[in-house]
Amino acid sequence: MDIDLPLIWAGLIAFSVLAYVVLDGFDLGVGILFPLFPEKHDRDVMMNSVAPVWDGNETWLVLGGGGLMAVFPLAYATVLPALYAPIIAMLLGLIFRGVAFEYRWRTRRGEFLWNWAFAGGSTLAAFAQGLALGALVQGIPVEDRAYVGGWWDWLTPFSIVTGLAIVVGYALLGATWLIMKTRGALADSARTIALRCSFATIAAMGIVSLWTPFLEPVYLERWFGWPTAIFSVIVPLLVLGCLYLLLNGIRDRHDTQPFIAALGLFVLGYIGIGISFYPYIVPPSLTIWDAAAPDDSLAFLLVGAVVLVPIILAYTAYAYWVFRGKVDPEEGYH
Repeated sequence: MDIDLPLIWAGLIAFSVLAYVVLDGFDLGVGILFPLFPEKHDRDVMMNSVAPVWDGNETWLVLGGGGLMAVFPLAYATVLPALYAPIIAMLLGLIFRGVAFEYRWRTRRGEFLWNWAFAGGSTLAAFAQGLALGALVQGIPVEDRAYVGGWWDWLTPFSIVTGLAIVVGYALLGATWLIMKTRGALADSARTIALRCSFATIAAMGIVSLWTPFLEPVYLERWFGWPTAIFSVIVPLLVLGCLYLLLNGIRDRHDTQPFIAALGLFVLGYIGIGISFYPYIVPPSLTIWDAAAPDDSLAFLLVGAVVLVPIILAYTAYAYWVFRGKVDPEEGYH
């Protein structure tokens, strides 16, 4: 039986992107929420809650982006010209946020600048990711294996809505992470914020979900044609289940349940995008097989992935295990 290497690699790239979203999403969310906590002590605890793991979370972004270039070069060559502006904005935001982690602890006079670099970089990175997602979902025009759109095709009402949706969703992840990792007044404030972000996230998911099928005929057929229309029932029911667990966890003051439920919302949203996209990697022009590198290249790279991905999973799991539990307000990672 022939092995479908392009499909295997599409799964690996999709997993890498999902891992980045759920892992880096909460620490971007902590940065987005930074301006809502004016006390220095609270901000120190917030940064210390993500400081041990934030840089490791970026590994999945590198793996997803590098893997896309290596195994789907045609997709990389068409997506990047279409999304240069939001991708560059995202990288600048991540750079400012990363530098802020180190420099904020080294100065008192300029600390406010690094506070804004952390908050602004996190918000910019999240919004840019949403813009890029929206531009990809609405479709990238390709002719003769090249991007044929304009400089500003990525900036549309739909992409702006998806950008805002990602910011709100990451804020929810950040708030539920703080519930899980902090104590006292900080955790109580995070519960209040998480409750508000829960409804805002569900509203944003609803708007994007109702808008998406009308962007491309293939999306409309996928969500409302038989038998795939069954997804239009299953996915919303699972979303409502996650929302119930989220609200119940916040109300009953559970530490972990809200965060797990919020992650569930993102996973379901990601699955919804996958349902819409398949079999396209650059909708509506390039399928997974159109954009794939030669099978010999895919097989060679898969050997490295089989070794590398488990190692990344292992050290990521170990880092979270070592730094598990509540953050001690009197101690710091730095």
